[in-house]
Amino acid sequence: MTVNAEPLLRVENLYTRFDTMDGVVTAVDGIDFDVHAGETLGLVGESGCGKSVTALSILRLLRCPPARIEGRILFGGRDLLQLDADAVRSVRGREISMIFQEPMTSLNPVLAIGEQVAEGVRLHQRLSRRESWQRAVEMLQKVQIPSPEIRAAQYPHKFSGGMRQRAMIAMALSCGPKLILADEPTTALDVTIQAQIMSLMMQLKQELNTAIVLITHDLGIVAETASRVIVMYAGQIMEEAPVRDLFKDPRHPYTRGLLGSVPVIGRGQRPNRRLQEIPGMVPSPLRMPAGCRFHPRCPQVAPRCCHEAPPMVLLGEHRRVRCWLETV
Repeated sequence: MTVNAEPLLRVENLYTRFDTMDGVVTAVDGIDFDVHAGETLGLVGESGCGKSVTALSILRLLRCPPARIEGRILFGGRDLLQLDADAVRSVRGREISMIFQEPMTSLNPVLAIGEQVAEGVRLHQRLSRRESWQRAVEMLQKVQIPSPEIRAAQYPHKFSGGMRQRAMIAMALSCGPKLILADEPTTALDVTIQAQIMSLMMQLKQELNTAIVLITHDLGIVAETASRVIVMYAGQIMEEAPVRDLFKDPRHPYTRGLLGSVPVIGRGQRPNRRLQEIPGMVPSPLRMPAGCRFHPRCPQVAPRCCHEAPPMVLLGEHRRVRCWLETV
């Protein structure tokens, strides 16, 4: 990956707001980031921080209204937010695909798995029903589903959780997209199946030179697979860094809290050593705190943090952090 090359995807000043009966909820609050061809970008943070809404905003899969998406999403020289509905549909699946969080609810229960994979191929590659079915079987074989000819004719309820996730990956890769948005692709899978799924995704990524935005709260998966990490909190980016730098020297107190809360084998062998936790709760999107959004939970909070929002500080060519501690 050449980081200095023109990015495959550029998100600029992205806001996603929802009009609710209780007021306006800003789920994504002015974020900026790039994704380069062939890289894996980790997008991490607690539940409700805006990770999934970011991905859905990129593909314009949110119903508008109540959602309102503002900013620029540049892909292949086009601003996806300025395209009409037909143009956006031509991008989905063919150039950008998404692997959703729960395959059982994302797959159609009354359509055979093979038909669901073939549908996108027919739509985007203009193949016949027979050709698209054969392509579906080939993709099921590529994602290591045994007996793909037989499995293609079966329905989702016949598949285990890991097999359904493999089918979702087959659907996402069937048209050879340049970018995949993977939203918690290993949720609800046991550890061994998680490892198999991530290994498969990385193998296919190398074969097809596909970029991946990996949305997850599992820092272990990020450490193993991502080259760069973005940490989100309450709709904003708190820190961005190459994966090794982030794990070796986290600069934002929230990032340090996330890393400190991960169980480590052997940590509990010391007497009186407890697993760290981040105190408090993620703020309600209807009642965001003034100043730094993390300050009610921050162990290093200063008076300035409580009333003045910190700027994004560049710490190097590929590293930035939103914290007053880095401006001193």
